[in-house]
Amino acid sequence: MPVGLSAPVELHPVPGIRLGIASAGIKKPGRRDLVLMELAVGSTCAAVFTRNAFCAAPVIVARAHLDAATPRYLLINTGNANAGTGEPGLRDARRCCANLARQMGCNETEVLPFSTGVIGEPLAVEKIEAALPAAQAALDAENWIAAANGIMTTDTIAKGASRQLEIEGKSITLTGIAKGAGMIRPDMATMLSYIATDAALPQALLHRALVDAVNASFNRITVDGDTSTNDSCVLVATGVSGVSISADSAAYTAFSAALTALCIELAQAIVRDGEGATKFITIEVAEGRDVSECLQVAYTIAHSPLVKTALFASDPNWGRILAAVGRAGLDNLVLEQVRVYLGSVCIVSAGSRDPAYTEAAGAAVMREEEILIRVLLGRGTASERIWTTDFSYDYVKINAEYRT
Repeated sequence: MPVGLSAPVELHPVPGIRLGIASAGIKKPGRRDLVLMELAVGSTCAAVFTRNAFCAAPVIVARAHLDAATPRYLLINTGNANAGTGEPGLRDARRCCANLARQMGCNETEVLPFSTGVIGEPLAVEKIEAALPAAQAALDAENWIAAANGIMTTDTIAKGASRQLEIEGKSITLTGIAKGAGMIRPDMATMLSYIATDAALPQALLHRALVDAVNASFNRITVDGDTSTNDSCVLVATGVSGVSISADSAAYTAFSAALTALCIELAQAIVRDGEGATKFITIEVAEGRDVSECLQVAYTIAHSPLVKTALFASDPNWGRILAAVGRAGLDNLVLEQVRVYLGSVCIVSAGSRDPAYTEAAGAAVMREEEILIRVLLGRGTASERIWTTDFSYDYVKINAEYRT
């Protein structure tokens, strides 16, 4: 069960966006596994993609199409990642775009393809083509929750969030959906996420807002340290509200803050629904020389299987956290200045167990579903925060049986 997370019950429609969901039966017969997103004419679009060298065919095609034209449609399939498929995979992704373009009366480059699922298997193009008319027929502005369900793979719950804010006396909407539960350490954006607003922003400013929001959210989560081949995050601005946002304005500051808050909510939802997760973990590293070394320490802790299994067992085995800090690769670390906390309980100070620490106090924190691990390095003023999970028996089971 997700940790402290429930499915969205309402997501505000974004004027200028319609979504259609259909069943292509790519992996499971009858499953609604194809999502079509229609963007109003005049929309601007920004996206960030995985930095994995083996990026999937749809990522390569989406990047090229985004450079060539302004998108009118996003086409998303689950059940097959179309990754590790070489030139045939590229042909398949382009074929899907071309078929949808003919159906919708637009240029092939105005379609961005996205895929998620099993790596290394040929894409079931014929099944996708057969389901495209149904996806078109289902296009509706109210379909955000259905689309959030349609893009799920090993997720146990749909993930979505909305914000409405007033700018220049007019209301604008931000709504986003995301999928992801495993193979999560985005390193750019994450899994798949689609966010839209009815404000108007020039493309360069929209991209700046997206990158800033992603760096504070999707680039601060990890479930297992694995960056996917297919990670993509898209932000669309339809402009239908009539509110135009310019750089370095109060309106942009408000919009950027709302976008970042929405992305953090979606990113945390991914962690809370991490494969087999029973704990939601916040790791804060402060008093570092710079942000980079704070993140270095935080991710070393978050990716330690020994730390993650201790968290699952509610075992206050603080030596595992201490060892992770010590192997994070910081130069000239003065051990006597490092302090480590579980929640408000100091477990390490002056290079060893804090004199006031008791096993009972540590165990009480570790039994909680939401746990804060805080490390003070005592060498500067920089700080950073990331979010992660524990490792449970179910994580192994889910990933061991993923293709069966």
